[in-house]
Amino acid sequence: MTYYYLKSDKRIFFFKLRRHFNKQKKVKKKKIAVVADHAGFYLKEKLMAYLIREKYEVRDFGCSSEEPVDYPDYGHPMANSVSEGDYDIGISICGTGNGINMTANKHPGIRSALCWNEEISKLARAHNDANICAIPGRFINESELYLIVRTFLETPFDGGRHKRRIDKIPLKVY
Repeated sequence: MTYYYLKSDKRIFFFKLRRHFNKQKKVKKKKIAVVADHAGFYLKEKLMAYLIREKYEVRDFGCSSEEPVDYPDYGHPMANSVSEGDYDIGISICGTGNGINMTANKHPGIRSALCWNEEISKLARAHNDANICAIPGRFINESELYLIVRTFLETPFDGGRHKRRIDKIPLKVY
């Protein structure tokens, strides 16, 4: 957006104003850990390209093909990286989303949520402060994937009564 005025002092004022608002819009992009098993490999590859285009710092924790693999072998390292604070958010994709979701939730401080649509994704972040989004790769298409992930990344935690509930979730299993 460019403003042109005849008087130079107004042009300088609007230039400075535009620069000020552009700085305000800059938000720190989250660091994202992404993982999939063989059933989620295709969507993971599409998602990685999307996140890189959106200028997120992303790490691919595998797998590297559609050859059958065991999701815990890939899910544990990704969940560890989020648990330890190396990454802000994790995105995991397997056939149903359940197996990799259960794997991730075994780690301290992880709140992995199975998200199969935009509304669940939004509520997982807003009400549960989920830090890993588990996606059922065999049950969604590419456009749904982008919508779920974008919603998950952009939705803030509501806090309030939800924080009280989150605080009751133990960091370690008894």
